[in-house]
Amino acid sequence: MIAPSLPSCADRRPTRQRTVVRAVFEEIRRPLSVFEVLEFGRRVVPRLGIATVYRHVRELVGEGQLIPVWLPGGVVRYELAGLARHHHFQCVQCHRVFDLHGAILGVEQLLPRQFRLERQELILHGHCADCVPQD
Repeated sequence: MIAPSLPSCADRRPTRQRTVVRAVFEEIRRPLSVFEVLEFGRRVVPRLGIATVYRHVRELVGEGQLIPVWLPGGVVRYELAGLARHHHFQCVQCHRVFDLHGAILGVEQLLPRQFRLERQELILHGHCADCVPQD
């Protein structure tokens, strides 16, 4: 369960809600949509609102603590900044996104001549462990 240390009433920043939003990312450790942050955050602050989550996520992105994860055809998700380079896996059933660590070797061989690779982003799709169909 998320158990952030909460600031005193005299300390106006960070607020309890902001602390919980940040703690959600630290505990869950995968890319999250704003609605997922709201769901997990309400376990600690039941009256947490969607506008508050949006505001704090936007502030954390602006401060460089979170980065957006854009997946084709989906809602933007966010993850902690400063993670090692990695790729993503998206479940086709529950739509959760998970980090995949490691690089793909030899991808440069796929490029046409005289092209230069700047970065690689790979998104794998399939069933996560919770959604794998049972035979």
